[in-house]
Amino acid sequence: MPLTQAQMRAHIFLVILDKFSNTEERRREALAEYFLVTMPNVSQEAADRLAVLIPDLMPELYSKWIGEFADRLFDTIPDEQIQHLCDGTAENNAAMGLVFLMFMESERMEKQAEEDLRAYALKHSGSDDMGDLVAAYLRGKVDALREEVTGEKVQ
Repeated sequence: MPLTQAQMRAHIFLVILDKFSNTEERRREALAEYFLVTMPNVSQEAADRLAVLIPDLMPELYSKWIGEFADRLFDTIPDEQIQHLCDGTAENNAAMGLVFLMFMESERMEKQAEEDLRAYALKHSGSDDMGDLVAAYLRGKVDALREEVTGEKVQ
């Protein structure tokens, strides 16, 4: 029996949340996997060290971004393909995680994530500079690790 759109949305939400924020250990593991895929010359040790440095994102931001991801899936992918993606198999859950990462790397979502981090920092710290500081910190850590791994100075 096919899943309803609400059931598929709930499945997508739970799979992505489980992959990226369920536990601190799982979150670090997912981040390290991401670095290994996106940074071709990074070692497992370096990916693990970088994953430890990335602060946990707040659940409300995860919820927002996963919701936007699900909206985009429903807007662009035929229902029968989403049904297949939501079949609960390990392969399709992993595929959904990779598609989510690609979605988050899109130019639109990179801008949205920075805006959301700034807004979150302003709301919780009273300082608009905090979101910029977090984003700069994360970019700096990635650049430092890339420099360490490749030996090339990042511009």
